[in-house]
Amino acid sequence: MRFWPVPDSYDKTLPLHGAEGSFWEDRGDRHHCGVDIYAPEGSNVLSIDDGQVMEVGVFTSPDRIPYWNVTYYLFVRHGDGLIVRYAELEDVSVEQKQAVKAGQLIGHIGTVINAKKIQASSPGYIQRLKLNGRASMLHLELYRNLPGAGEDYLGGNVFTGTKPGSLLDPTGYLKALLSSDQ
Repeated sequence: MRFWPVPDSYDKTLPLHGAEGSFWEDRGDRHHCGVDIYAPEGSNVLSIDDGQVMEVGVFTSPDRIPYWNVTYYLFVRHGDGLIVRYAELEDVSVEQKQAVKAGQLIGHIGTVINAKKIQASSPGYIQRLKLNGRASMLHLELYRNLPGAGEDYLGGNVFTGTKPGSLLDPTGYLKALLSSDQ
């Protein structure tokens, strides 16, 4: 059995291609590498399927971008061999190399932006998140292989027009979760 990763998400409608929070959304100077699932801060994030935690780390930090809060990410290789990056987490409830079960609590939704630090010079999509009250979310990415560190990747975005080779569109993967009887 597989699980929707955010049981308390505002809804289970995935953003349409090109819409805010969609995979490969063009944000002007960057492209979005995942799908955003909006939910209240502190909401549970569950493992979609059985797997193993491959890596845990800091995803966003005001040390990198002044309007960011500290959030965390984790990579989990699931039983189907695909790797999911669960990101923009307030905290992580598992450790590297730990086995996880489908439906297991792995962390909680964080608030990625500090609204008080957003200025007119901040990117448009960041200003819209503040305006729409959509600052807390699970940012979910899907990969064939664990991605290497890249200077053109930051906070869920790639700053080139070229999609990394192992990056997959998670939309179909998430739609399959919604269509299954859970």
